[in-house]
Amino acid sequence: MSGPVERTGQLRVVVADDQAAVREPLAAVLGLSEGIEVVAAAADGREVLTAVAAGPVDVVLMDLRMPVMDGIETTRRLAEEYPGVAVVVLTTFADDESILGALGAGARGYLTKNAGRQDITRAIRAAAAGQSVLDREVQDRLLATARTRAPERGRALPVDLTPREREVLALIGRGLPNRGIAEELFISEATVKTHINNLFAKAGIRDRAEAVRRAIEAGLA
Repeated sequence: MSGPVERTGQLRVVVADDQAAVREPLAAVLGLSEGIEVVAAAADGREVLTAVAAGPVDVVLMDLRMPVMDGIETTRRLAEEYPGVAVVVLTTFADDESILGALGAGARGYLTKNAGRQDITRAIRAAAAGQSVLDREVQDRLLATARTRAPERGRALPVDLTPREREVLALIGRGLPNRGIAEELFISEATVKTHINNLFAKAGIRDRAEAVRRAIEAGLA
């Protein structure tokens, strides 16, 4: 399958939204951002897949409610067929089903349409680097959902988690992004990413949403 190729210094982005009044201005504004090139604008999921196949594409800025193929199904298809392409959701919806569905499908970022240009470009760059960015409303919603659904508060974590990995998991449970964790622990974001990769592997955690739930179940958040 085609996908990202060697970087040229520009992040190649597809903007997906079924409303032209949103899609076209957003593409134009992002195209003015340093280091970002908007290579396509898509009105539905099928157009996204076509644009990615024509590639190369680094990040898709994805609306959720689109005709033909919605954003969650498109994200799932991208994760399966083009795992090197990162997805950042940008939507008006911040309900449990939308958030958990998108993150479970493989989205690396989730923003609501209240996000400003700087928030969006930061999320695009983070996603391209393999990091996750969730806006505050989404983080709060995840925490509330996890606390409601946590069935076994105090559930044990793997015994081989290091004290630092437990600290990182606790901070994920509080909703902190990688940068916030790095600042809290006085370590680099690269080191945070290494700890996250290790604890996810040891604990069998698939994504950040599950990490929040596991932190709460273990009594860390």
